[in-house]
Amino acid sequence: KMSPEIKELYEEYARGGLDRRAFLAKLARLAAGAAAAAALAPALEAASPAPAQLVPPDDPRLETGYVKYAVEGGEMRAYSAKPKGAAKLSGVIVIHENRGLNPHTEDVARRVALEGYRAIAPDALSLLGGTPSNPDEARPLFAKIDRAANTKNYVAAVEYLKTGPQATGKVACMGFCWGGAVTNQVAVHAPDLAAAVPFYGSQPVPEDVPKIKAAMLIHYAGEDERINAGIPAFEEALKKAGVEHAIHMYEGAGHAFMNDTGQRYNKEAAELAWKRTVAFLKDKLKA
Repeated sequence: KMSPEIKELYEEYARGGLDRRAFLAKLARLAAGAAAAAALAPALEAASPAPAQLVPPDDPRLETGYVKYAVEGGEMRAYSAKPKGAAKLSGVIVIHENRGLNPHTEDVARRVALEGYRAIAPDALSLLGGTPSNPDEARPLFAKIDRAANTKNYVAAVEYLKTGPQATGKVACMGFCWGGAVTNQVAVHAPDLAAAVPFYGSQPVPEDVPKIKAAMLIHYAGEDERINAGIPAFEEALKKAGVEHAIHMYEGAGHAFMNDTGQRYNKEAAELAWKRTVAFLKDKLKA
């Protein structure tokens, strides 16, 4: 029978509060040795479901699945979610963090779809064999991604969503952490993007900002020194170029505050940022 301490430890790990190494080290102490921990870990993973998702994968209101679209050098695989039976839909690209396309990002795509959009979440690691199931293996793969090629792969998603039979022609892009930085680059390189919502993403260089045609809703965390260092130059460039934008700072929140499966989740900041995002998309993606 599993002890409450072991159960609690696994729940913390499943929520993203511990990386795998720390989880196994603590489990070894509780389970009397590394060998016992190594044997126990798979059993725990099989017995305990992952953290609850806000919108279940089989939500009857949605049509979900995987799609592919063509890019230079191959195909991008993306998770797709849209309301069942809808006629015309504006599109929203959801860009994951530097852990790849995981269940959390797919959940965010379903949340977007429930607001009345066709959401796709492309897997940036598609051309490298796709996101591995172990998040610790995903992170090093991001060093192998060519930034310019990656931006093109996401710009291709704008075209894909703009031209489908159900498309209204309007497309927005949103992304988190690594995906926030990519969202900024998509705004620079996709002149037909209607709206962009980067969450705590590093900023484009000021000389690229005049290329942005999308309206920008930009979210930052108060406790995020490295990313926030780039705000003044970005803000000045946006003003100078006359780009429509709003910048929101969430004091007391840390980087990755939107991720409700991670240890830095800040409920209050996340709920406010989501409310603002939904209102912004509604305004900018009106057919």
